[in-house]
Amino acid sequence: MARYRGPVCRLCRREGMKLFVKGDRCFSDKCSVERRNFPPGQHGQSRPKFSDYGIQLREKQKVKRIYGVLERQFRKTVHTAERMRGVTGENLLALLERRLDNVVYRAGFVTSRVEGRMLVRQGHFRVNGRRTDIPSATLKQGDMVSLTERGKKAARIEESLSLLETRTLPGWLQVDQEAKTGQLTRNPLREEITLPIQEQLIVELYSR
Repeated sequence: MARYRGPVCRLCRREGMKLFVKGDRCFSDKCSVERRNFPPGQHGQSRPKFSDYGIQLREKQKVKRIYGVLERQFRKTVHTAERMRGVTGENLLALLERRLDNVVYRAGFVTSRVEGRMLVRQGHFRVNGRRTDIPSATLKQGDMVSLTERGKKAARIEESLSLLETRTLPGWLQVDQEAKTGQLTRNPLREEITLPIQEQLIVELYSR
């Protein structure tokens, strides 16, 4: 599968915001957005003018990079959201939030979504008691995420869970720190997704 292999901090600078792809580094003074808050490249400090299409494209790229989704999978998620009841943009964000790699990040098992994808692929997590190594698996209301025996011994997960008290958990997740489990109690609401995303621009882009 294709994937981006370059410096991930360039992605944050390109979008002009923190995408939290480097975990704790994003909260420190070493964050590239804090040090150089302009797009990378020779013409990064110029002020580009975007067309309506360019604005929509940048919004799509930003969301793809936040959740670590490639184009083919992202397009499939948009089409799934269109077939669901309700507002397409809100359905899209809810589907992205319910991805397994995002849920383990939101629950505090890992410090970033990138780390979440890696540890899910390595087989550190179970969903409803069954080991799952598919980061894009979409969880449903009532699903329980737990650690495998190997996952319980992982130093990265132990370190991340030790910082759980300093984090704000979303209202749609219930986490038991002692049992090291997390449960999706309900679907995420739009007002609970505090990321600066204009999902309607993405819907308009794919409806062209």
